[in-house]
Amino acid sequence: MYPPSRKDFISLTLSDPHSHTYNNGKHRRQSCWRKWKQLSRLQRSLILFLLALLLILGLLSYPSITEQWRGLSDREDWLELTDQQLKAAPPGVKPVLGPAAGIAPAPAARPHLEPAVGLDVIVEARGPNVPILPKPPIKKKTFPNKRGPPNLQKDGNVSDTVGGEKQEQEAVQEEEGEEEGKEKKIVSWRGAMIEADQATEPPPSANEKEAAAPPAPVNPADTVPLEVSTGTADRLEAVRDAFRHAWKGYKDHAWGHDELKPISKSFSEWFGLGLTLIDSLDTMWIMGLKEEFAEGRNWVEKELSFNKNVDVNLFETTIRVLGGLLSCYHLSGDQLFLEKAKDLGSRLMPAFKTPSKIPFSDVNIGKGTAHPPRWTSDSTLAEVTTIQLEFRELSRLTQEPQYQEVVNEVMKMVHTLPGKHDGLVPMFINTHSGQFTHKGVFTLGARADSYYEYLLKQWIQGGKIEDNLLEDYLQAIEGVKKHLVRKTGPNMFTFIGELSHNRFNAKMDHLVCFLPGTLALGAHNGLPGDHMDLAVQLMETCHQMYVQMETGLSPEIAHFSLQSSDGQDVLVKPADRHNLLRPETVESLFYMYRFTKDTKYRDWGWDILQNFNKYTKVPDGGYTSINNVRDPVNPGPRDKMESFFPGETLKYLYLLFSDDMELLSLDKYIFNTEAHPLPIWPSPPK
Repeated sequence: MYPPSRKDFISLTLSDPHSHTYNNGKHRRQSCWRKWKQLSRLQRSLILFLLALLLILGLLSYPSITEQWRGLSDREDWLELTDQQLKAAPPGVKPVLGPAAGIAPAPAARPHLEPAVGLDVIVEARGPNVPILPKPPIKKKTFPNKRGPPNLQKDGNVSDTVGGEKQEQEAVQEEEGEEEGKEKKIVSWRGAMIEADQATEPPPSANEKEAAAPPAPVNPADTVPLEVSTGTADRLEAVRDAFRHAWKGYKDHAWGHDELKPISKSFSEWFGLGLTLIDSLDTMWIMGLKEEFAEGRNWVEKELSFNKNVDVNLFETTIRVLGGLLSCYHLSGDQLFLEKAKDLGSRLMPAFKTPSKIPFSDVNIGKGTAHPPRWTSDSTLAEVTTIQLEFRELSRLTQEPQYQEVVNEVMKMVHTLPGKHDGLVPMFINTHSGQFTHKGVFTLGARADSYYEYLLKQWIQGGKIEDNLLEDYLQAIEGVKKHLVRKTGPNMFTFIGELSHNRFNAKMDHLVCFLPGTLALGAHNGLPGDHMDLAVQLMETCHQMYVQMETGLSPEIAHFSLQSSDGQDVLVKPADRHNLLRPETVESLFYMYRFTKDTKYRDWGWDILQNFNKYTKVPDGGYTSINNVRDPVNPGPRDKMESFFPGETLKYLYLLFSDDMELLSLDKYIFNTEAHPLPIWPSPPK
């Protein structure tokens, strides 16, 4: 509104030495309105223009201001927790051992699951809600063939470590639509089934097609804001809540099947052995989730059968199913699990009936036959050297030596084979000749990683008396330091690269992040102190693989800059940006915290859990792997929850946050590569 028009007036001032000053504005000298009217039209117009300009600028900046306040509000929500919530103590979980300490007969079978002492003391205490954040809609992919975990197929995924050899190099097809109409081959590596064109699940069976529904978009109204909590009890409860949420999705949409597809509310079948359920059983026991454990045990008793005409992968079935059953037997003392483990172990034995005694990769557990993959007669080295902990333990429990004999024979052969490079081993071994193939390529990533892990863990499991295992492990670590360790240019982060025919490649799989924990475990068991120094440095690098990504989640594969002039240490190729909910980094964080008590490792693990909740949690239940860790707006859900997420990732997070150092003490238990704890054998009398 404009001010009233100005009126002319005359101001008359009379003064003399004996009188007061007179002015016709005397009684309104303090009036702002009067002062406004005294301004000229030009002055008033200028002031109004400036006020309008400030108003417009304020409106334009409003969205960013509200976002900042909303983020600040989310970060400060924890301050509103009551004293009672902040002081809540974590439940004390004590594993109940079966005949772990010796070879005494196991307890008699029990018709019903009886609660053991370790679970009796557990009190269900709900803490802060675990957040469920919205999943953005999936946008069209610009490259149809993204790399998953490496496979053995000639037309599979990228591997920068391999040069010129067709069986080693799997090219990523960059042109859209190039693979349409081609048959998709399915392979696996350390928990991830992949296809040649980037998908992470096998083609659906007839049952899956019936069960599958089109992915539904997530409604933001169904979500709750991310909560920040720093107390130990709150963090433990947050992990329990995450597990309950994952279990809810599996129970609702994939019960008894191998893996959950949380977006389409369906399932994928691999071997038809309930992989997620068996992988998760000991996690539930450790977390004190008695009701969920009883549900799973009931399924194992009534539904789990190995008498079926199906090909299974020796490595995957051993580390997940056999390892999971043996672990549950030791924790619960329930004879049911040992009986199932004996049945499965005997059905896997045909894999070792080869000319070289190097096992085939695939076994038909119903027919009792075994064979290599269709495309090669080779097995990957990690697959044939990462079944030993489980088979050795099965022999110890059953007093049947054949299981330990066949896997020990593999280790003896590998120990003496030519073709190593200062303790580093090639990735492939032929089942007919028993010799290394595709020599000259050395990595601690896919196809070779857990060979090094199991060298140390077998030595510890057996009471530290098997000198060949220790010798191979120490020599391998020296080879790693000599040939594969480098530092980035910008910030001097230490990483493990790969060697291909004497050519160094600054590439590191997320799988390699198992190494800090393994090095720390070795140092804890009396190995050289510089192993721990390297573990600390590598742990920082694995942390950087998370924090330098926009989502705070690591890519499947990272490349590192060796030039100091480059701005970034961690570089990610478009085909490597996916995240499969892998456990290796939180696994190493668990070991590092147990041995150093440095709370930063807990904080790093907490950040990872928060980002899993923010970018991978599906509101109706379950978590999904994502396609792009560099796009927080549209990370691209892949519609698959690997069984190792509840079986490994959440288990290690729970143990990381637990204050009970005797909960699966690392002086009493050794974890297999799927995070299933097995007892360390008593040292033989000297």
